[in-house]
Amino acid sequence: MNNNATPSSDSRRWALLGFTLLIAFIILGFFGREVYRKAPPIPERVVAKDGTVIATKDRILTGQQVWQSAGGQQLGSIWGHGAYQAPDWTADWLHRESMALLDVWAEREDGTAYSNLSADRAGALRARLVREMRTNTWDEKTGDVTIGNERAEAIRRVAAHYDGLYGGAPEFAKLRQAYAMAETTIPDGSRRQDLTAFFFWTSWSATTERPGLNITYTNNWPHEPLVENHPSGANVVWSMVSIVLLLAATGAIVWWKAFRPAEEPVPAPPAFDPLSTITVTPSMKATAKYLGAVIGLFVVQVGLGALTAHYTVEGQAFFGLPLSEWLPYSLSRTWHIQTGVFWIATAFLAAGLFLAPVIGGHEPKYQRLGVNVLFGALLLVVAGSLAGEWFAIHQVLPLPLSFWFGHQGYEYVDLGRAWQIALFAGLVLWLVLMLRALAPALKRHDDARSNDARSNEARSNEARSLVLMFTGATAAIGLLYGAGFFFTAKTHLSVMEYWRWWVVHLWVEGFFEVFATAAIALLFARLGLVDKKHAGAAVIASSALFLFAGIPGTFHHLYFSGTPTSILAVGASFSALEVVPLTLIGIEAFQTSRLQSVAPWMARYRWPIRFFVGVAFWNLVGAGVFGFLINPPIALYYMQGLNTTPVHAHTALFGVYGLLSLGLCLVVARKLSGERPWREGALKAAFWTLNIGLGLMVALSLLPIGLAQTWASVEHGLWYARSADFMQLAWVQNLRWLRIVGDSVFLAGVASLAWFFIGLLTGWSYEEEQPVTEPDSVLPLGSN
Repeated sequence: MNNNATPSSDSRRWALLGFTLLIAFIILGFFGREVYRKAPPIPERVVAKDGTVIATKDRILTGQQVWQSAGGQQLGSIWGHGAYQAPDWTADWLHRESMALLDVWAEREDGTAYSNLSADRAGALRARLVREMRTNTWDEKTGDVTIGNERAEAIRRVAAHYDGLYGGAPEFAKLRQAYAMAETTIPDGSRRQDLTAFFFWTSWSATTERPGLNITYTNNWPHEPLVENHPSGANVVWSMVSIVLLLAATGAIVWWKAFRPAEEPVPAPPAFDPLSTITVTPSMKATAKYLGAVIGLFVVQVGLGALTAHYTVEGQAFFGLPLSEWLPYSLSRTWHIQTGVFWIATAFLAAGLFLAPVIGGHEPKYQRLGVNVLFGALLLVVAGSLAGEWFAIHQVLPLPLSFWFGHQGYEYVDLGRAWQIALFAGLVLWLVLMLRALAPALKRHDDARSNDARSNEARSNEARSLVLMFTGATAAIGLLYGAGFFFTAKTHLSVMEYWRWWVVHLWVEGFFEVFATAAIALLFARLGLVDKKHAGAAVIASSALFLFAGIPGTFHHLYFSGTPTSILAVGASFSALEVVPLTLIGIEAFQTSRLQSVAPWMARYRWPIRFFVGVAFWNLVGAGVFGFLINPPIALYYMQGLNTTPVHAHTALFGVYGLLSLGLCLVVARKLSGERPWREGALKAAFWTLNIGLGLMVALSLLPIGLAQTWASVEHGLWYARSADFMQLAWVQNLRWLRIVGDSVFLAGVASLAWFFIGLLTGWSYEEEQPVTEPDSVLPLGSN
């Protein structure tokens, strides 16, 4: 990179980033409009030919609320989104209705069950089934859907099955155990009737063809041979396009790395730790309690994860203890995900609050008070939302109150709307606290002395690039969570998924990563280990590349959520490019890992740096490799809702954001604990057991089960891959039990980490001897 950078080159980089964001959000907004326009219709009435009303729009939408209140996506899934225990209710209903209709026809016309028919007669009924199920009878003028009387009877039979399953009927006890459902999930009979109307509509959307097209509203998902739900031509073509784009982009990166100008030399590190001169302000000290909350929530989250995983093998008990009476699977999984989001977000908030006065160079008035008020608000949101979810899933709350104070039903935004508003208010408060502390850095010029020809103005622009990126990511984190307010309890499911992924993909996976990248670059620049100019340019460029791919790449979550083919095309193309910046991050991490030995005082930061290197590894493997495993439309067509998804989710969410959060917490803890050297045995054990445990969890259990389910999905249909018939096979259960190996190793890592942080309070995590005097010289790069 050219050392003679000018303000104009800096301006070009900012212009590129701005243009990238503009184009990316235009794409996301334009095709979001298509999601609204082409969402599957919700019929005013579903009417049999004899005039019997099978379902109404009001019952379907009320059933959606019932589903939300019972845990929603935390108990089974709809359109492939949700939990992996219990069926995908869309695929399950579709298969059951198809088989019920074949039986009704066979009983009335042949006097026997469908399974007893000859091959020719069965084939004739299957052809009739395809016509019946795929034909679109929705009348745009009246809003009615008309169905045959025999299909109405099939729907009643399937509804009776779900009524007994959710209502506690004794004959479904074994199936409920296989699904890890509470004995009586929904006690109210009228709520169960509305729930079946909602399940029927999701299945109707998945098997009814769009007007004038030969694909269903969900792009022929799920795979169901009985009704000829097979991958569409667009699915296959755009899958090939995504693979070609990935190869081309990867090749371009290799070419660029091979022929770009030589790297500028790494600056000589200071003789002493630059952070040792920083005065810890009262507000910075106040972030210590945030670290305690992070570790506490982390311990709780992992314990809930172990319980949730165990429910997949024992259903309603934990080694014989009937815990599901009080803490059913749907609730333990809700709390597992929510506490995960809470502790990771808390770690980011703490790191920001700690770094902001350092970057800004002053402590704003009442900053400590604001930090303490924010902490109290966070505790209130955590406690209130978890309690509300308990009341909702136990069906204590009325439906409207359940959405507001209980359970919204949607993964990662489960907390009731009132608690969601409170959390957003907390994020806005955090943003205000951050901007107050950062304001001086945004105004002043960097007056650092320089012997080269660059002007102070140029140096100012280079230093401020990092500050501006850090500030911009802070604003995005504070405000983008508000996208979760654009849907209500009765918002169309397709529209809801669009806005939910704004939160999950853009807020969590997008701007959290930009914030972390800028924070780490600022830290290393302050330590004197990287050049400010180089770091600033790198952060801008990598953010532009990542966000250009990642923002429209949001659509890869929406291939089969009642969206048109254009969503499939955009999502497939851009999500393939998301892997490229992850590769660059891996290269940067390798270079970063060498900084551990550039100066003796860097030994203090070796474990935070190793956690950051671990982030880069899992970014490439978890987010990149395992992400692309399921991202092409043809792959996700068969894999959506299978255990291949939690392979990506665990390795990306914990492997990337979890390790990143812990690394940031260690940086804060290092400064708060002063110059005293740490006893690092527990920290070393924690790092390795967390990473090894995560790898074993995936390699021994999640990935083999996911691949086995994929085979079952391809051969027989998604309904079978998620069914109790398949998931209760002995060898599949053995794979589930094998997860205990990885879980145990991971739990040991959590215990070691908690022991270390507790030791920072009690004193056992510190060395007994006094810290040695800093040496006057530094070791050359690469020295041991």
